[in-house]
Amino acid sequence: MNPRRQSRLVYSQIPLAARAPTRGESYCRGSTHIQPARNIYDRCMPSFDVVSEIDLQEVRNAVDQANREAGTRFDFKGTNATIEFGEKELGLSATTEDRLRGLYQLLEEKLVKRSVSLKTLDPGKIEEASRGSARQKVTLKAGISQEIGKQINKIIKDMGIKNLSSSIQGDQVRVTGKQRDDLQSVMAKLKEASLDVPLQFTNFRD
Repeated sequence: MNPRRQSRLVYSQIPLAARAPTRGESYCRGSTHIQPARNIYDRCMPSFDVVSEIDLQEVRNAVDQANREAGTRFDFKGTNATIEFGEKELGLSATTEDRLRGLYQLLEEKLVKRSVSLKTLDPGKIEEASRGSARQKVTLKAGISQEIGKQINKIIKDMGIKNLSSSIQGDQVRVTGKQRDDLQSVMAKLKEASLDVPLQFTNFRD
């Protein structure tokens, strides 16, 4: 057998994890996968993801607590004030618009107590329902929109930190920097920012 062909055959039988990267490949420290060389600098730098997620279980708990309290309070007596839970929106209803507003305020109080940001809520218009009652749909905001993502990118760019970048990836933003301290600075800056959605920081890679 041709020696060069035999060498290729032996090399191909070695498990991928044991193979040395080729000139077109390289490893990230701590990674078990071979990455293309053209992206290795970015992928090996420290990074984290900016997301906007909802703890639906805590929202459900807040809705249940609000319904129980509305069912026992004197000022809600006979108003049929209720909140219907949904994974994407809540439905509020009461016999009068005044009690509907009171129900919404009660919901906010219960959410705050369960550490759910009120930025999660996007209340719709109060509408008239049957027999003069009132109803309202409240959308639960999840994910980072393109508009919010652009605002986050601008905030990070305006920080003027060298080797710091961000990019919108679906409904989240990936932030990459050369120094861990730079990423911590970004987190602190975004916490102070007046954005319309709550933010969380996940998938920190060092």
